[in-house]
Amino acid sequence: MTTIGVAQREGTAGPIADATASYRSTSTSHTAVALIDGSGHDDDVVRLAPMLAETAARVGAVRGPLAGLLSAGALVHDPSPVPSGPDAVGVLYVRRPNERGFMVWVGDCRAYHWDGKALQQMTTDHTLAAYLSRAAGEAGNVPVTALSDFVGIKLGQAVPATVPFVSVPAAGTLVLTTDGVHDQAPHEVIEALVREHANDPQTLADALVAAARPNSADYRDDATAVVIR
Repeated sequence: MTTIGVAQREGTAGPIADATASYRSTSTSHTAVALIDGSGHDDDVVRLAPMLAETAARVGAVRGPLAGLLSAGALVHDPSPVPSGPDAVGVLYVRRPNERGFMVWVGDCRAYHWDGKALQQMTTDHTLAAYLSRAAGEAGNVPVTALSDFVGIKLGQAVPATVPFVSVPAAGTLVLTTDGVHDQAPHEVIEALVREHANDPQTLADALVAAARPNSADYRDDATAVVIR
């Protein structure tokens, strides 16, 4: 049995543009869970984010994770030379009961897997900060925190070659977060909360969102956590 907990908290910049959706297909028995983080807080992206999450989950449960995420991307794709419409990043998880799951993502939403002993980050941020940190070998040697907002790939530009695909163990707990959680709560805090609440998805989701603190300018991003057990 799959249990899902979801928690959200609006940031300080405007209406929340995060969205989640889950869907179980009766034809495939696959369950899909999508997390979307819209870029900005304009009316268009606030309205679009739930549609992206629902599209990704419903298509993903039937046709697979890659098809699900790219179908969501088709809703925001603007072929004009200078894209001006809304866009978003997201992660999509798909699994069949009692079997290993699969995950795809675009941008800087994250997924973590807890096996009862350690918290492993399953995704890699598609940001300039992450790229420069990997190129340097050690993130601590590169002062690129300010570059974490420079997202290199979003749903509107996603194609099969730019969407990573990973396998996720069937057992354990999976945690999906927007950057409003993992950029504003240290990894050790996230891991401590998972260790304490891994058996209670809703309590863990609530705790993760509550742990996201404002920065020095008192700014707090939209924060969303989805916990799947």
